[in-house]
Amino acid sequence: MTVYVDPPDWPGHGRLWSHLVSDESFDELHGFAASIGCPERAFERDHYDLPETRYEDAVRAGARQIGSKELVRRITEAGLRRPKGRPAPG
Repeated sequence: MTVYVDPPDWPGHGRLWSHLVSDESFDELHGFAASIGCPERAFERDHYDLPETRYEDAVRAGARQIGSKELVRRITEAGLRRPKGRPAPG
C-alpha cells in the first residue's frame, strides 16, 4: 500500500488542508480514506482534501509524508492525475 499525504499548507475555508493520494489505484485511495474516516465528499478528481486536524491520523495509519511537488509527480507518473478542465481517463 502506498498512500501519500502532503503538508497542510493549502488555505481554504478558514483552515489549512493536505492532499491524500495513492500512486497505485483509486480503489486503494478510497479504502485508505474510508479507514481513517474521511468522507466521500472530500474526494476531488484525484485526491482527498484532508483538513490539518486529520493530518496526523493519516500519518499514523500509514500515509507517507511527502512534499506537494513530489506528490503531484508520483500520481502523474502513475497515470492517476486528473487536473481541472480535463476529462477523467477512460
